[in-house]
Amino acid sequence: MFSPVKSTKVYEQIIEQFKIMIANGTLKKGDKLPSERELVSQLGVSRASIREALSALQMIGFVEARHGEGNFIRENFEESLIDPFLLIFMLNGSNKEQILELRRIIEVETAALAAKKITDEEVKELEVCLENLTEAENETLKGKYDKKFHYNIAKASKNILIVNMLNAVSSLMDSFISEARGRILMVEDNKNVLMKQHRSMLEALKNHDSKAASNAMSEHLDLIYEYIIKK
Repeated sequence: MFSPVKSTKVYEQIIEQFKIMIANGTLKKGDKLPSERELVSQLGVSRASIREALSALQMIGFVEARHGEGNFIRENFEESLIDPFLLIFMLNGSNKEQILELRRIIEVETAALAAKKITDEEVKELEVCLENLTEAENETLKGKYDKKFHYNIAKASKNILIVNMLNAVSSLMDSFISEARGRILMVEDNKNVLMKQHRSMLEALKNHDSKAASNAMSEHLDLIYEYIIKK
């Protein structure tokens, strides 16, 4: 199953083998990994190197350890980018402006792609989400439904990489600008404009109009940027 590795940077070579096997389907989501002893035998390395590699794989979200059961390939990779993103953000002194810039890069094109691929059922889900957003009476609920609305648009793109990226960016927002995210939806001057923008996005998606969807998303994110960065 596995191949013996060279002695230099052993744990990195082990990780590379795991990544290749996940990519080519040899290892699938939910698969249980061999025990540490079996991996030592198959790879021809020390147990310390195996543990180092497994720890790194857990950190980047490829592997999860289940108490009393062993190590498994993760069933759900949607959160696998979050911790690395947070680590990069904190170690490099990034700021909230960079979060919003990344969000714009992802979401404007995602809206256009979603407009091409969205199903009637997904449109209905967005309609329910928008209704909940409209009726929410506090910052927490408004933030929750706004986040869900944008997540559902990403999901409608049918591109798991986009979903993962947006999920990571959204978690950065939760960690560093969560208060502003909810507060902007409660400010009376913003409320009507923001709801109109959400309705415009929904209408464009419903009509499968990619250009209108990306324009509506761009206009919406312009307002978010102005409020969070310049207020």
